[in-house]
Amino acid sequence: MKLVWSPETASKAYLDTVKSCENLETPDAAEMISAMAAGWNAKVIVETWSYGDAIASSIGLNVASQHANAKHICIIQNTLSESAYLQAIQESSTPLSLPETIIAEEPQSAMNEIEGIDFLVVDWRNNEFAAAALRNAAFGSRGAVVVCRNGYSRSASGFSWTRGLRDRRVVRTVTLPVTGGIEIAHVAARNSGKSESKKRRWITHVDQRSGEEHVFSI
Repeated sequence: MKLVWSPETASKAYLDTVKSCENLETPDAAEMISAMAAGWNAKVIVETWSYGDAIASSIGLNVASQHANAKHICIIQNTLSESAYLQAIQESSTPLSLPETIIAEEPQSAMNEIEGIDFLVVDWRNNEFAAAALRNAAFGSRGAVVVCRNGYSRSASGFSWTRGLRDRRVVRTVTLPVTGGIEIAHVAARNSGKSESKKRRWITHVDQRSGEEHVFSI
């Protein structure tokens, strides 16, 4: 079984995230990330977050988890970051429930507690933390979607998807030219064989500052 795309669920999460983030100065493509997580019907959504990171995408993931009936887990390095993270989510939106948080100076130990990840978001601004999370992620048998924020920095660092996700095959990647580059990698389902669906999925992103509309194939 593979992840199955639901455009209806994606649309609902997209619109609800736009409403939840409308007062934020940095929307951070949150509605697009939310639509992907909900649209792929992810059941285990995991993100990494560091003190000072933008909160919009975290709000979007929380919205997506409600639409997909998923568990939303955030890996944070220390208690100061945890307090700032939870406070930012509550002050910037009205969540029905707060994400689960795991405090870990090194993400390896946290990742060992999580099985069956369907959707993973890391931020390459904290590249060592992000890389460790990627290397130790236990993805689900249905496959997974990995989103790397500030992805241009990942490309410049020389980090390879193939080396980073050692035991799983990456079937396709795409880089979107928004908010420092958002890289998306699709991880193959277990025993998926060599053939992969060629059907395109489309996401629309509206730049909140310029009003320009961008349509991406994912």
